Amino acid sequence: MPLALLALAVGAFGIGTTEFVMMGLLPDVAADLGVSIPAAGHLVSAYALGVVVGAPLLAAATARMPRRTVLIGLMALFVAGNALSALAPDEHWLLAARFLSGLPHGAFFGVGAVVATGLVAPERKARSVSLMFLGLTVANIAGVPVATLLGQEFGWRVTFLGVSAIGLAAIGSLAALLPHDHATAPGTGLRGELGALRSLPVWLALGTTVAGFAALFSAYSYITPMLTGSAGYTDSSVTLLLALFGVGATIGNLAGGRLADHSMRGTLFGGLTSLVVVLALFPVFMSAQWSAALAVILLGVAAFVTGSPLQLMVMEKAASGPSLASSANQAAFNLANAGGAWIGGLALSLGLGTTSPAVVGAGLAVLGLGVAAVAYAVDVRRATEARSAQEAGGRLVASHVPGRESEPQPEPVRG
Repeated sequence: MPLALLALAVGAFGIGTTEFVMMGLLPDVAADLGVSIPAAGHLVSAYALGVVVGAPLLAAATARMPRRTVLIGLMALFVAGNALSALAPDEHWLLAARFLSGLPHGAFFGVGAVVATGLVAPERKARSVSLMFLGLTVANIAGVPVATLLGQEFGWRVTFLGVSAIGLAAIGSLAALLPHDHATAPGTGLRGELGALRSLPVWLALGTTVAGFAALFSAYSYITPMLTGSAGYTDSSVTLLLALFGVGATIGNLAGGRLADHSMRGTLFGGLTSLVVVLALFPVFMSAQWSAALAVILLGVAAFVTGSPLQLMVMEKAASGPSLASSANQAAFNLANAGGAWIGGLALSLGLGTTSPAVVGAGLAVLGLGVAAVAYAVDVRRATEARSAQEAGGRLVASHVPGRESEPQPEPVRG
């Protein structure tokens, strides 16, 4: 695989670290700024809002620019947002800085996925996307725990300065390893990118992302009360168990990329089906500590198997403008994060039990399977119509070859 993929993975590692580290630092940030923990929780929402807003906006605004330049610029914005987070004097400035930090997130992954697939042979496209996403999953294993411990020991501001340093390393890697490219050709810039979003298959692929990953976040958002309330783990053990989720996500991501290069649709259906089974069995898994730890790993595997095929599917359905659609898929991922957490919390508030968010998540995964099935049916119908039109056109051309109608036919040979 090209070394340029390593540069994309370094950027993804920094983004994954800053996205998830705030969860572990909320008590420290709240105490330092003199606000409640629920109020500090808005910092998580501010970042997610930045992703949703920035993904399509920045991808559209940079549609005609060289993608290497775009990726370096997005990472520079990422560095600025995290540096400002470290220097924020109060919660209002920190909210704005977190929003700014989230802006480049979706566009970086969206444009980066397009660049990654262009660096490899067609039969290795999904694998290239999974290697870029490897930085995101490894961040959950190493980046987030280390950054959390760093913040708890030396102050949360040091954490964000450290993340800024990762961003600077990513900029250096991108500048050194990414090949130079040219601005988008006339006719395939912003108009082509926007035109691709008018495609029904693109929206069905985005819908599959929302439903499938909402299933994940319905359960994962409340994994701590499940592990402590049902499985009997102590609070101090949760950090290690969340690292196990990162291990599972890394395994699923790499496996999904390799499998999707052989069968993108089969990998997607298999991953979503596995997610349904794992989430439906969560009440059983949470009855013992060993099985609860296994469930955390399996959840990461089942969810992230679908990551590369979904990203690649959106890009292929938006072939005339893949950057904007690919970035929109990252916005869909964050909408799934917010929506899944809300639905899972609703199940808890209704008194359905500690593991009820996972069972609800299984239902969302079934919905994702349904949307994916509709997308497949639409593809089959369109392919059939295109084949029929091509055959009809061939017969029409054959019947109108000049002179064919008046050409004398040879007489049969007589015995």
